[in-house]
Amino acid sequence: MKKISLFTVPLLFNLMTGYAQQADSLLNALDSGTVKPGIEAVFKSTRVVLSHSSETQRKHDLDMRIRHHFGDIGGKFGTAHTLYGLDVASDLFIGFDYGLTDDLTLGLGRSKQDEMYNFSGKYKLLKQRAEGKMPVNLTLFGQMGWIAREPFSETEFAPYSNRFSYFFQSIISRKFSSRLSLEIMPALLMRKNITDSRDPENIFSLGFAGRMKLTKRLSFVADYTLVNGLSRPKDLAQVYYNPLGLGLEIETGGHIFSLNFMNSEYILENNFIPNTKKSWEEGGVRFGFTISRNFTLFKSKNKDPDKTSKIY
Repeated sequence: MKKISLFTVPLLFNLMTGYAQQADSLLNALDSGTVKPGIEAVFKSTRVVLSHSSETQRKHDLDMRIRHHFGDIGGKFGTAHTLYGLDVASDLFIGFDYGLTDDLTLGLGRSKQDEMYNFSGKYKLLKQRAEGKMPVNLTLFGQMGWIAREPFSETEFAPYSNRFSYFFQSIISRKFSSRLSLEIMPALLMRKNITDSRDPENIFSLGFAGRMKLTKRLSFVADYTLVNGLSRPKDLAQVYYNPLGLGLEIETGGHIFSLNFMNSEYILENNFIPNTKKSWEEGGVRFGFTISRNFTLFKSKNKDPDKTSKIY
């Protein structure tokens, strides 16, 4: 995992050095009238693999999202005895994201792990501009998690506020070309329900994600979240790992279908950032999939085809 994080950071900065040349190219395209000032569809979905992307829902668009994580493919709990993890469901999620405006999305969902309900808000504060005045997108994301399951002990949720956790994230992204988009995601998780007194209640993380378009409707996506070594000790009684996810994203009209492989058992940030206990190196990789269906609840009166959704 250290090799991955050390490789990813310089890669992002090396790519940034090409900004000046790309800005000149975009300005030339603007002069010819072929490119509009705004950069659309930096990512094709509001999620990458595990992480959120910088995209928000269009106004009045509703995204219904179903996600499924299976069990370990290999290692002690995998192999053919569990049909390489397909016999086991480590987490299930169903959620809805609604575009209150083009830049503000509100979300609601429920995860199997801890019977956790999530309530989220996502706001696109800055937008990448083709003329070079704004080289990146900045999206702010906040999420509250509520654990609804029965307590494992009489004192676990005493006080009741221990059931709640709060996640805050800044998502900084850039579309480098029609095929490549990258983002970096500093974040803070605040929680009370911990089992080790040395494990901090507030956890800082730094995420990296990218999308590479392979064909018109197929893309490779990946994300990695650096948790250990920032504000969390590496020698806790329970060994935790940094979440890493790889996947293929398939566009089918109003649907986004993702086939993913990740070491995280869980789906929501409030769970997978502090609680990833599996390692890629030890066979703790699992298969998962995401089905996303986009609905427009109120028909737009705008006849301009360029104003229709560029995400789906």
